[in-house]
Amino acid sequence: MGNQHAEIVAVITTKPDLIRSGGSPVFIAADNKDLQKISMTLEKIMDASAHEIEEHTIIIVAR
Repeated sequence: MGNQHAEIVAVITTKPDLIRSGGSPVFIAADNKDLQKISMTLEKIMDASAHEIEEHTIIIVAR
């Protein structure tokens, strides 16, 4: 089995005050419906996986 490397390629949140600087782009969603829509769109575009970190934040992870 090869060495797999996962990388956070995007962060989507409705609470931007909780996000600290980092290496991934951050998308600000207006509400939870918008949060889900943005994450699903980015997941498809990037051929990656969306993971809910907490109620207001989702990360997109590429392998």
